[in-house]
Amino acid sequence: MDLQSRVALVTGAGSGIGRASAITLAAQGAKVGLLGHTRKDLEDTATEITSQGGQALVLEADVSDEAQMRSAAKRLIDAFDRLDIVVANAGINGVWAPIDTLQPDEWDQTIAVNLRGTYLTLHTTVPIMKAHGGGSIIIVSSINGNRTFSSPGATAYSATKAAQVAMTKQLALELGRHKIRINAVCPGKIDTEIDDNTSIRNPGRTAVPVEWPEGDIPLTEGKPGASMDVADVILFLASHRARHVTGVPIYVDGGQGLLR
Repeated sequence: MDLQSRVALVTGAGSGIGRASAITLAAQGAKVGLLGHTRKDLEDTATEITSQGGQALVLEADVSDEAQMRSAAKRLIDAFDRLDIVVANAGINGVWAPIDTLQPDEWDQTIAVNLRGTYLTLHTTVPIMKAHGGGSIIIVSSINGNRTFSSPGATAYSATKAAQVAMTKQLALELGRHKIRINAVCPGKIDTEIDDNTSIRNPGRTAVPVEWPEGDIPLTEGKPGASMDVADVILFLASHRARHVTGVPIYVDGGQGLLR
């Protein structure tokens, strides 16, 4: 088990990529803190982990709230006494709309969850990782804002995802001396519930029509990837097998971004 005796924190652990990542890390021996804002979903993930002999701690918190994130970090360290792996996964698609109709509060909500949430996740956990001699951080970004710019109205979302990759590269240098590696995974179309957090208005005003007769994901003839496809890459980055990898975005999109 590659992660025996390690402790991980996964945000957005109640569903999708976060849930798959938490289960995958636990299966490799890590004790996992499950952070999110929906307790029932987190408890379901915890039950899946414990049923397979793993250890999990439910941490109900809003990633955009400083006090809640500080409290969650304290509860994690009180329970497990260390932190080696952070998966900053929590995020929303938010509102996708033409820039002249995208409202300030809609912009702010996407920035708050995706970007402030990533910042607070790292702000509250990096001191713990420094104190325990290092570790691995994985930020879940996207092909949007990095390889792809054709999703209609996705300005706020793309801005946060581009910023996450910039943070990854900046912090790779800052944290290297502390033996903390930081990388990003950039999924394309994945079969998750994130569409439940998406509101698309007037896509025809910003969309550029393109047809892909054989589908827009070359590797799978248009079929979306699975959360586990991303979780397996996260496992690699979390493990000692990626010991000399830092500051790198890895695209998990079946080649989708190359078409766009």
